[in-house]
Amino acid sequence: MAKVKSKFVCQNCGYESPKWMGKCSSCGEWNSFVEELDIKAKDVKNQRGLSNKGKVERIDSIATIIQSRVKTGIKELDRVLGGGIVKSSLILVGGDPGIGKSTLLLQVANNASLQDLKVLYVSGEESAEQIKLRADRLGVSSGELYILSETNVEVIKNFIDREEPDILILDSVQTIYSPEIVSAPGSVSQVREITSIFMRITKSKQMATFIVGHVTKQGDIAGPRVLEHMVDTVLYFEGERHFSYRILRAVKNRFGSTNEIGIFEMRDKGLVEVDNPSEIFIDGRPKDAYGTVVTAALEGTRPMLLEIQSLVSYSPVGFSKRITTGIDNNRAAILIAVLEKKIGLTLQNCDIFINVTGGLQLKEPASDLAVVCAIASSFKEKPINCQTIIMGEIGLTGEIRGINSITNRLIEAQKMGFTKAIIPEANFKAAKEVKEIKLFSANNINQVIEELF
Repeated sequence: MAKVKSKFVCQNCGYESPKWMGKCSSCGEWNSFVEELDIKAKDVKNQRGLSNKGKVERIDSIATIIQSRVKTGIKELDRVLGGGIVKSSLILVGGDPGIGKSTLLLQVANNASLQDLKVLYVSGEESAEQIKLRADRLGVSSGELYILSETNVEVIKNFIDREEPDILILDSVQTIYSPEIVSAPGSVSQVREITSIFMRITKSKQMATFIVGHVTKQGDIAGPRVLEHMVDTVLYFEGERHFSYRILRAVKNRFGSTNEIGIFEMRDKGLVEVDNPSEIFIDGRPKDAYGTVVTAALEGTRPMLLEIQSLVSYSPVGFSKRITTGIDNNRAAILIAVLEKKIGLTLQNCDIFINVTGGLQLKEPASDLAVVCAIASSFKEKPINCQTIIMGEIGLTGEIRGINSITNRLIEAQKMGFTKAIIPEANFKAAKEVKEIKLFSANNINQVIEELF
């Protein structure tokens, strides 16, 4: 009998070590190593032999297959997926606990079953009675939606062979285990093997599979990084639990763009689509108050109007604070330094607080000019016209650089009633196509500050 060896595997990144370590040398996580038996492929009972079914083909001789899509009945989700669910696709959904992953997938299952599609919802975390309680709250009552509360992958495979569903939902992959892998459910070996099993089933049976994945403290999907490489689409739910709005973002999509996002609002009846996010994010903003500016951010191909607020106050202790919510703290520090150097504002003895309302994260540099103007407005205690929208990227020398999709941003601003826009000079020629909004272009932040104050 072959000697059984053990190895230690990091449950955060999948790094393997012959001995236990307190800190992972790959990802830096502490106390993440778990001992697992090192079982070779020849020791596994269901070892798959080499296949000789493959063949080499010229790329121009391969027939192109038009993938048919199944509409989910949720336009925001269809937008993120690229038009709907593609058959034989494996979709991974991640997000913080309680953010709405199971709720959204139960709504998708109900809408799909109403289209005469058989849906099998497998839950390893909740009983069938618990899922039924949520289904009653969401108004789910379709007869083609089947619930299975099971964690053994062999039992799940038997039910898949018997029911032959069109859509399979696994909630979650960390709770399902294979009895042939000698490690606990949720371990790196189990997650890798379970995902591989359902990937083969999905491709062979022409069904679509949704897999729910837990996330780590850093917000990444728990388990090995290979998990995200194996699936066709990776969707992330973003948002704060204390806010009702959720953002669904595709970070990988083999059948569509990764530039689209879906916006939802969590209500007592489940997740509801937000058709006009600009109206919601700037609703209730103060009029004629200093320290507040509206900018047009681009999420995917969709422009959204967001309010950026800033508060500048004198710091008597001599140690100034720089606290930001919604934008990168390092980026804010650069913009504050440019204001001090190029405009001459004395900010070193001031506490500066910056906030993006609505709980969104601004990552594109097109909001730089709006952040600078909000800080200057609060410092000078002079309000900016509430019907003025500001956008542009700022360089270290104080220059204002051009941004993309300026026309779409201005059209969105005009729809929301804005009458004036401050934009980069590089975008002025393209922006002139929007006739109903007054434009002021500049290539340096000094020109913008003189215009506003």
